[in-house]
Amino acid sequence: MSDASTSPLSGLGTLDRRTLREQILTRLRDAVSTGELAPGTHLAEIELSASLGVSRGTLREALRHLQQEGLLVSDQRGRLTVRVVTEREVRDIFTVRYGLEALAFEEIARLEDRSPVERRIRAALDALERADGFADRVRADLDLHETIIDASGNETLLQSWRHVSGLARAALTAGGAEAAMTNMAVERHTPLVDLVASGDADAGRAFLRQHMDEAADKLVARMREQH
Repeated sequence: MSDASTSPLSGLGTLDRRTLREQILTRLRDAVSTGELAPGTHLAEIELSASLGVSRGTLREALRHLQQEGLLVSDQRGRLTVRVVTEREVRDIFTVRYGLEALAFEEIARLEDRSPVERRIRAALDALERADGFADRVRADLDLHETIIDASGNETLLQSWRHVSGLARAALTAGGAEAAMTNMAVERHTPLVDLVASGDADAGRAFLRQHMDEAADKLVARMREQH
C-alpha cells in the first residue's frame, strides 16, 4: 500500500474544518476534471483520507455523495472508481441535460419579470470568463447551467439536475481538455442572456438543442480519435 506522499491527491494539501465536506467534494471533483483522478481510477480510502487530512468516515460520506451524483461507480468488488463514460453515455447525458434545461427555460419564459434571471446569467457568464485554470472553468460552466435550472424556481427540476451533475462533469471532460475548453467557451453561452430577455421558449429550446448536440458531437469525435 502506497503512503500519502504517493497518492494522486498528495499535492492538494490538507483541509481545515471549515465546510469540510464541501471542500472534499470540490477537491475530488476538480481532481477528476483535471485527470489527476483518471477514469477508472480506484479510490483507496486510506490513502485519500491521509492525503486530504480527514477521517475515513468524513471521506466516506463525501464519496457516497459523489457516487449519488454519478461521478463515481462501484466495481464488481465493491470498490469505488471514477466513472468511465462511453460514447453512447455522453450522448445520453447531453440529451438529459437538454431536457432539464429546456424545461427550465419554459418556466423562465413564463415569468413576468425576467430581469433578475438575466442578471444571474450575466454574473455566471462573467464568472466563466474569469475562470482561471481548467478545473475552475469546468466548475464555472456547470454553475452557469445550474443557474438556468435554479432560476426556473422548480425545486424538483433542480434536484434532478444535481442528481446527474456528476455524470455531466464526467461527460464534459470525457474527450479531454481541448474539446472541453471548446465546449465551455464563453461565446457559446452568451446568447442565453438575450433568449431569457425575449421570453421566447421555442427559441430557447432550439438554442439549447443545438448547444448540447454540438457539444456531444465534439466530445464523441475526440473520444474516437483517442482510441
